[in-house]
Amino acid sequence: MITIFPFSSWWSHVEAGPPDAILGVTEAFKRDTNPKKMNLGVGAYRDDTGKPYVLPSAEEILVSKNLDKEYAPISGLNDFVNCAAKLAFGEKSDVITNNLNASAQAISGTGALSVGSVYLKKFFPGIQDVWLPTPSWGNHGPILRFAGLGVKQYRYFDPSTCGFDFNGCLEDISKIPEKSIIMFHACAHNPTGVDPKREQWKELSAVVKTRNLFPFFDMAYQGFATGDTDRDAQAVRMFIEDGHKIVLAQSFAKNMGLYGERAGMVSVVGESKEEADRILSQIKILIRPMYSSPPIHGARIAGLVLSDPALRAQWETEVKGMADRIISMRQQLRDNLKKQGSSHDWSHITDQIGMFCFTGMKPDQVERLIKEFSIYLTKDGRISVAGVTSGSVEYLASAMHEVTK
Repeated sequence: MITIFPFSSWWSHVEAGPPDAILGVTEAFKRDTNPKKMNLGVGAYRDDTGKPYVLPSAEEILVSKNLDKEYAPISGLNDFVNCAAKLAFGEKSDVITNNLNASAQAISGTGALSVGSVYLKKFFPGIQDVWLPTPSWGNHGPILRFAGLGVKQYRYFDPSTCGFDFNGCLEDISKIPEKSIIMFHACAHNPTGVDPKREQWKELSAVVKTRNLFPFFDMAYQGFATGDTDRDAQAVRMFIEDGHKIVLAQSFAKNMGLYGERAGMVSVVGESKEEADRILSQIKILIRPMYSSPPIHGARIAGLVLSDPALRAQWETEVKGMADRIISMRQQLRDNLKKQGSSHDWSHITDQIGMFCFTGMKPDQVERLIKEFSIYLTKDGRISVAGVTSGSVEYLASAMHEVTK
């Protein structure tokens, strides 16, 4: 006789996780019926009519070629990988001319960070702690911890000025244990919009070298900060010129509007071509059980844009246009706050750069913006400037002035 016991679900012990902060903002925005509502939480570029930006030409060319959908190699499409490396390091850099980069296509910037983190966990010979700026992108910590790396922090943002805490940053970095890993945002720091100046990057490079630290760069916004892809890569290239060997994560989500196509790349810079080849062989071994090979369509688009002279020139013009629009929205927001009669110093709005602005507004002020004005943003006061348009900036300024009086 078989005894049947009451069955309990295999997963009855699983607790509901907390909602994602950014996605929660978007969901609340969708439910709001106010015609003036604004979603300033999501980090996606919008044009001045609030519409997503899409590359107009490359996709049509690819469709006309009637290409197959065969698997890409584990390390990705060679044309894309080669062009993306040149975009990051510079076509005439030693890294490119001497084949020092072990580069593999990844699933956008998040995938690049994940592969880079797993590589560091397995092969980095020093202390396996990664030091992040305070604050940093909310997904950095989870990615690093998921790979098994430790996460620590150094000072970066100064709330009193809404600017860069350069002295605090230098002081903290000078005390990081030798042979640790340090992460930098290459440009357009997320979430603060605060970047070091060129001479400050130079000092940071020097102290990182003195402390014998290993740099891990996240470059998700190349071209999106200043509108100049070379200028936005200056920190990465400076560190390379100063003799650092780095890990670099690239994303083409923002600067090419390829959010859902997941086009990115991870690179590890070696001492020689032979060393880079060995590193790449291990990166491919890590990728194989993760996702086997990357998606091809977005990489084909990015590779075509970067390799075709006419499309490249068009893209450079368009990415500068995106950056200029965001810079213009910053200036208009600051001007409208002054016009409203605000007595606060809003200079940080125009001093910061890139898609995001740390406004300095407190959680209670943010709550009022959401409840009273249907303006949605994260509790820390960060707004996506890309979500502001010439038709909504005055409304935003009026609401910000009202809650910060």
